Amino acid sequence: MAIGATTGEPEPSETLRVFGSVVKAFRKRAGLTQEQLAEALGYSVDMISSIEQGRRMPQPDFVDATERELDAVGMLSVMLPHVVRRPGLASRFRQWEWALLETEAMSGYTYECRIVPGLLQTESYARAVVLNVPPLPSSEELNQRLAARLERQELLSTDRNPPCAFSFIIEEAVFTRRTGGNEVTCGLVDHILRVVRENWNVEVQVMPLHQPTHAGLDGSMQLLETPDNIWRAYSEGQKTGVLISDPKAISVLQQRYAKLRSQALTPADSVRLLEQLRGAL
Repeated sequence: MAIGATTGEPEPSETLRVFGSVVKAFRKRAGLTQEQLAEALGYSVDMISSIEQGRRMPQPDFVDATERELDAVGMLSVMLPHVVRRPGLASRFRQWEWALLETEAMSGYTYECRIVPGLLQTESYARAVVLNVPPLPSSEELNQRLAARLERQELLSTDRNPPCAFSFIIEEAVFTRRTGGNEVTCGLVDHILRVVRENWNVEVQVMPLHQPTHAGLDGSMQLLETPDNIWRAYSEGQKTGVLISDPKAISVLQQRYAKLRSQALTPADSVRLLEQLRGAL
């Protein structure tokens, strides 16, 4: 007999909707129908449907079973504490909604002036970043966030068909800041150089410290192209995150990113600069 996993249906909220869309995405990635997943988990089809549609509050037992069955890389467990019954979408959920779009992206562009993008981070660097920014996480939350961040790096794989074409533009100051110390920075630079050598779908450019003309003065940005050749963007600040779908706004960001590409060092010169920075540590 199918067992229940929730305690009633809450008012619709955006966090529930996003959580449900993530469950649905992992189910489809596993090649399962709602009926097949329900049978595998021992829940009703109505339960699966309600959670995917954001109509029911997921409980920990459902999340644990679903993560195991769908190999959800810890994402559902990380999301669960932030699911709320009231309307409104927390900035972290906007990040996860963006992460969900990334799993199917054809192209991805990132300009970053604060930290090295998560897709290029090492575990030590990611740990240093998380522990530098209050409020500090518990040990369990820290480990979950690190695991989820590192699992996402599978998106860089050239085994994807087709591989996603990634472009990263990173400020030189991000490296010279030496977040986490010299040893962590050495490992980070070595890792990025290895990614660039081994992943022909990944391009990294460094924006030099001395660059009088700079199209990215408004801050960091991310752009991606969906399988339907639709572009989306994401912009993040202190405790805020904005998903952008308006074509005019995205056109502006694409123009800025194109300018940034011409203003940053070439990929080859960027590799040489990173090698120099590595040698100076």
